[in-house]
Amino acid sequence: MLLLPLSLAGLALSVWAPGGLTLAVPTWLLSAPLWGGVLLLLLLRCLYHPSVPAVRIALEPSEACDMPPRMAPPSAKELADPVRKQSTVDCWDPATGHYLGAERVCSPDEVKERVRRARAAQQEWAKSSFDQRRQLLRILSRCTLEHADAICRVSARDSGKPMLDAAMGELITTLEKNAWLISEGEGWLAPESRSPGRMFFLKKAWVEWHPRGVLGAIVPWNYPFHNVLNPIAAAVLSGNAIVIKVSEHAAWSSRFYSKLIDACLVAAGAPADLVQLVTGYAATGEALTETCDKMTFVGSTKVGKLVMKHAAESLTEVVLELGGKDPLVLLPGTHLSSVVPTCLRAAFQSSGQNCIGAERYLVHASLWDDFVARAGAVARVMRQAPPLNGEGNTGVDMGALVLPGEARRIQKLIDEAVSAGATLVAGGVLPADHTDQAKDGPGVPQFYPPTIVLLPSILSEPSQRNLGLLRDEVFGPVITAMRFETDEELLDLANGCDFALGSNIFGDDAHAARVGSQLQAGMLACNDYATTYMCQSLPFGGLKQSGFGKFAGVEGLRGCCTTKSVVADRFSLARTVMPPVVQYPVHDVGYPFFKAILGLFYAHSLAGKAAALRELLTCLTLTLTLTLTLTLTLT
Repeated sequence: MLLLPLSLAGLALSVWAPGGLTLAVPTWLLSAPLWGGVLLLLLLRCLYHPSVPAVRIALEPSEACDMPPRMAPPSAKELADPVRKQSTVDCWDPATGHYLGAERVCSPDEVKERVRRARAAQQEWAKSSFDQRRQLLRILSRCTLEHADAICRVSARDSGKPMLDAAMGELITTLEKNAWLISEGEGWLAPESRSPGRMFFLKKAWVEWHPRGVLGAIVPWNYPFHNVLNPIAAAVLSGNAIVIKVSEHAAWSSRFYSKLIDACLVAAGAPADLVQLVTGYAATGEALTETCDKMTFVGSTKVGKLVMKHAAESLTEVVLELGGKDPLVLLPGTHLSSVVPTCLRAAFQSSGQNCIGAERYLVHASLWDDFVARAGAVARVMRQAPPLNGEGNTGVDMGALVLPGEARRIQKLIDEAVSAGATLVAGGVLPADHTDQAKDGPGVPQFYPPTIVLLPSILSEPSQRNLGLLRDEVFGPVITAMRFETDEELLDLANGCDFALGSNIFGDDAHAARVGSQLQAGMLACNDYATTYMCQSLPFGGLKQSGFGKFAGVEGLRGCCTTKSVVADRFSLARTVMPPVVQYPVHDVGYPFFKAILGLFYAHSLAGKAAALRELLTCLTLTLTLTLTLTLTLT
């Protein structure tokens, strides 16, 4: 691989040499057979893939149907039964309101037993080679690709999203994460050399990363497949076991995903209890937090604070990836014809139920009218319906919200904004079948239309800045657009928010980089949307009320491990020996001697070092004189 850059550099020098200077390029570097062979090797390397076992898991008939027969839901009395509520998770299709069945709640005692079994499995897995761990990830990736339709279908039913949104949110991110870990993961977990410092120049220092044991994760419902596979990949590559509490709103899909994972573990020869999924409510999550070695929580800020409070009781380390209210900035000169489609996807993907979904759109005044016209024209004609519609699952641009009562919650935010002077370009009206508040419970389809809200005068009307639409995480299909004139106004609006997860900015590269560096956020995508998550080498996490810690990238991978600092002798013949003057009982010149050592290594001038050396020699001379005197006296 080194031949190509050398050859190209030689050719460039021969062409661009000043004054007609001729630079000799070895003829063998220009040999056609040589380059033919190099290209053939590169092609073969690209085409080569290690053998990866196939895994086959079929969908149940009820999972495979676009429009399965309706299952009778529990009665109102059964749903209200407090004992049943604690032991059963009822599952509903958010797009149709159909009852999907029930899953059993994992009790705290069962969680502790699951963690115990995972710990035994991890002790075995920690001894596995990186080759075996990579093979497990390859099997998971092949399984994901070959079950793509089934994975997306199950996700679409359980989280109300169209098949395309499922493919974009569930599959590509999972496959990219596995690919990065397979290619680079072992290298980032290898011991890393560090400087031993000035005084320890005869030492060598390095950092090691060792598996923690059993990792815990509490994950949300918006992408039920990826949210499970994401923490699994980093955990197993780093030699850990993991127990994941899936959301009660994604319990139905976890049944199929658990079958896939279990089959992949068998195919890789991994312990059966290495990866486990549990279902339940708060008590299930609390038990997992108490017993795991590190907890990653992805969800709302409100619940994240409760997890952190509970983790403090057992001193369990936590990573909190909480709410987001990401800005999307359009600087002057942005080409809206190519950017507006990305802007719409950033807000309406999966009905806006994305932690890094764009919610606050900051649009320069020169682009305002054009942006409003283009975005509004598309939003008004977007098609919204159940994604699995029995018609080839086509003709749907946006699906449903997942949580009961969400449509009404979002409408309250919109109504408050309109009352304060906001205008609507699209949407903003509660669907007719949600007008009755009694219908907000389980079994009612939750749809809210693609909505664009304009706050063009927010800078001159400070009261608007306290609107819930700007203060709270909407987590729905709503674009709130604000107009700005200067970079200072832009930064004031963008950074005046309690959330700081991700950010996106469009415009001239230099201008975008300059303004982007001043945005308060854990991540920044320049001239694109959310690309920081597709670059799996990067850490994922935010600031302020968006949480702390990282669960992706190098930092996230290493965070799955304990960190051990190591110092050893650089040469076996140069061992550290305690100087006699500081050995017990301490010599009278011990302190002057040590002070001289400090000056010799850390003085900021040559004169200071010389003075320290002189003092050191004085101490040594005095020590030697006293030692000789004592010897003669004893003699």
